[in-house]
Amino acid sequence: MALASGLLLGAVPIATLDVDVDNMRSAKGMIRVCLTADPDNFPACIDDADAVTRSVAANVRSIRFAGLPHGRYAVAVIHDENGNAKLDTFAGIPREGFGFSRNPVIRFGPPRFQAAEFPVDTDANRQQVRMRYIF
Repeated sequence: MALASGLLLGAVPIATLDVDVDNMRSAKGMIRVCLTADPDNFPACIDDADAVTRSVAANVRSIRFAGLPHGRYAVAVIHDENGNAKLDTFAGIPREGFGFSRNPVIRFGPPRFQAAEFPVDTDANRQQVRMRYIF
């Protein structure tokens, strides 16, 4: 009994996050989502071993992340319309759709982690990401 209660005391609270994507201009290609708690690797998540990524068909508009430890996270989403596994750009300007948690104002370049971060601190959490297209 003492061992079991000791394990419960050390248990890390876990949560579920649902990311809903709207304002898609088509159902072509894939939606690529990156969830990170690392400000230094947002929004690309390239060097973040703890980032969680998902790729789903573009007609799927909700992505669930289960088993997340409580903390502060940010989400980056791209609409990879041609399915080449990257965000296509022209002169540094995205040619495909993009979006971020909390839908921050976009000026020059992607937002900082702090503009997109949100807490995951309950059982069920939800973020609504509005896709944006420049071309």
